[in-house]
Amino acid sequence: MDFMQIVRPLEIWFRTFVFSEWTFYQLGIIAVGYVFASFVASKIEPAMETRARRIKGNPDLLRVVIAFMRRLKWLSLIVWLWLANIILTQNTWPSQRWLVSTALTLAATWFVISVLTKIIRNPTLSRVVAIVSWGYLALYATGLDGPVLSTLDGAAVNLGAMRLSLLIIVKVVVLTIALIWVAVLVGNVLSHWVQRSGDLSPSFKVLISKVIKIVLILIAGAIALSATGIDLTALTVFSGAVGVGIGFGLQKVVSNFISGIIILLDKSIKPGDTITLGDTFGSIRDLRARFVSVITRDGKEYLIPNEDFISQQVVNWSFSSDYVRIDVDFGTSYASDPHEVVRIAIETASAVPRVANDYKTPVCWMTAFGASSLDFRLRFWISDPANGLTNVRGQVLMALWDAFKEAGISIPFPHREIIMKTPVEIQRPPRG
Repeated sequence: MDFMQIVRPLEIWFRTFVFSEWTFYQLGIIAVGYVFASFVASKIEPAMETRARRIKGNPDLLRVVIAFMRRLKWLSLIVWLWLANIILTQNTWPSQRWLVSTALTLAATWFVISVLTKIIRNPTLSRVVAIVSWGYLALYATGLDGPVLSTLDGAAVNLGAMRLSLLIIVKVVVLTIALIWVAVLVGNVLSHWVQRSGDLSPSFKVLISKVIKIVLILIAGAIALSATGIDLTALTVFSGAVGVGIGFGLQKVVSNFISGIIILLDKSIKPGDTITLGDTFGSIRDLRARFVSVITRDGKEYLIPNEDFISQQVVNWSFSSDYVRIDVDFGTSYASDPHEVVRIAIETASAVPRVANDYKTPVCWMTAFGASSLDFRLRFWISDPANGLTNVRGQVLMALWDAFKEAGISIPFPHREIIMKTPVEIQRPPRG
């Protein structure tokens, strides 16, 4: 008797839901939708792949496009099931559309999880997103989502006029992380578009990119708080406390942030400039909110705080022009003809590939009658200081050595004469 009491409800459920004619109708709708989605994906994917191959220099946008392109079939199936569910909702009972609704939920969840796990580059974060998504789906499928959400909402405290529950905290954390991640992703895509613009200066491109990211993140945070029902005016006291904490504890961080904005506005430095700051000589790789990345010739990357570029003396080798003058001092023997030396030096320097002859022709001047040589100074210009100064100076010196050797001009070196004298013994007269 007990066994029949258990089996009887299951038999009724199977007859009502599983073996009902509406179940077969729903299976047909799902099957047709799958065929339709496959056909749409086969027609659209090649065109999208052709357009995706044209995306250059924008890896974030390319990753999003590829993630959606590889799952167009599931996206089309979701649209089909969504439309079918709307039609069935308006014309049938819930028992006659449960299979379509369940398939829509499963397909949408699978689509979201698969896309996010491909777009998110961090493996750990990708796994967390997948686990949380499938966990909520399991609660929804088993009907436990309502009791769990009610339990989380019941664990609450009252902070003045605001009621803060564990459910609100979870919503704020999840929505804030999701929206900020989307804001950063969109900001990166827009930043790549800005960087490709040929009408803007490099520093202005960086400024626009940073402003876009900051505005999107602020909007995402405000939307997340508003979506969870938190009144933004209730955070006035908290924001005041944060402001005091920033003023006292984060002075350097704020100072570097403001200094970074000033640097971008006054255009004193920009990516690609060759600078000297203290003992650091290198080219600027990137301008960040807190620091400037400078790469030296030996491959070291220095992260210099923005404040140092405001408070210290900075030598920008390419501020108004990329051309840099280099001086090379050398000497020849007194037996050489100084006019011939000047001619050979100018011709030799002009033949070095990195010397900018189209900007200014090298010049050579005799500077002094030295102790052992005739002293000369060779001056030339280069247009790529980021590629190094010592190496081009060495190339010119080596070329001068070869040219002078071929012309029979000697380069003297100091001589010292040492005279050794033998002491003379003094003859003393004999005594007495």
